[in-house]
Order: sequence, then structure tokens, then C-alpha cells
Amino acid sequence: MDIKSICVYCASSTQIDELYFQEARKLGRLLAQQGITLINGAGSMGLMAACTDGCLEAGGKAVGIIPTFMIEADWCHKGMTEIIETDSIHVRQEKMAEMSDGAIVLPGGCGTFAELMELITWKQLGLYLKPIVLVNTKGYYNPMLEVLNQATEQHFMSQRHATIWQVADTAEEAIRLVLQTPNWDVSIRRFAKI
Repeated sequence: MDIKSICVYCASSTQIDELYFQEARKLGRLLAQQGITLINGAGSMGLMAACTDGCLEAGGKAVGIIPTFMIEADWCHKGMTEIIETDSIHVRQEKMAEMSDGAIVLPGGCGTFAELMELITWKQLGLYLKPIVLVNTKGYYNPMLEVLNQATEQHFMSQRHATIWQVADTAEEAIRLVLQTPNWDVSIRRFAKI
């Protein structure tokens, strides 16, 4: 599969461990080095900014998709290669998924969780067929992965749905998994009902 762009979902918090910033910056740098366009939410803080900075410093292209109210609040990264302004968060999330060939999810808070769960749901329904990879830095996503595993074990989700997402320990592994994972076929919809 030809991957031209990857959407990176992650935290905007500035109060987190430096290791998370290092991994985000490295991911941005690696995307640039492989000629892959970074798509993200255009945030000027936290891991979003670190990933963008890493990409731009390595000569890459970073496309930010951001709602008008966030631009008005001055939350937009000033160095983005391209900015796409949307009317709402919902349109932003649709655009981010639509414009990218895969998703990498770094650690984040409620906004990142919401984006991840929406992607998983869309993939379960056959609406989003692209790779989804979580970067489990410092075991950050272990509790969420336990909940998702419990959902399949207790038949709230089909066992097939446990392959919707993949887990990487590093930025390098995350990119490799996106590049190696084939898109799902829309026929997966028949398994949405269990």
C-alpha cells in the first residue's frame, strides 16, 4: 500500500513527561525522512506541536486541520505547511481521517481518546479501512488495551475486532506497522453485528 500521509493524534498538554515529547518529535522527524506528510490537528502546544516541529525541522510537510474557534483562541501552530480551517470539531475529525492513509495515536487525554474510539468504531463499521497504530510509550495505553481486550473477551465486540488496532512501543515501529498493514476490505461490515 502506498502511504503518502499519516494522521497523528496526540496530547496538547504541556505538563507531561519529557520522554513523550521526545517520541513525538522523533515521529515527526521520521515521517519527514520517509517523505510522508504529517496530518494533525494543528495545535501549537504539547505533543502535537512537538511532532509538527520534528517534521518541519527535518524538511517535511505538515498539514493541520483545525476548527475556527481554535484559531480564534490562538491555539494554531504558526509553522504548519498548510492549514485547513473547519466549522467544527466533528468536521475536523472527518477531514483528518479522510486526508490520511493511516493513523498513529501517541499518548493523549480525552480528546485523543475520543478520536481513537471514533476511528475504532468507524473501522468496526467498515467506514474507515486504514491502519490504526497506538504508540504505547511507557505502557501509557495498557489500561485502555485491557478494557478493549475485555470488550472482545466478553463479546461486546467480535474477536475479529481485536485486530482493528495495533500496538507499537516506538515511533519507528509505529511507522513500520502502518506501512506494512493492508487496508481492510469494506466486507468487514458483515462482522459489525455480533
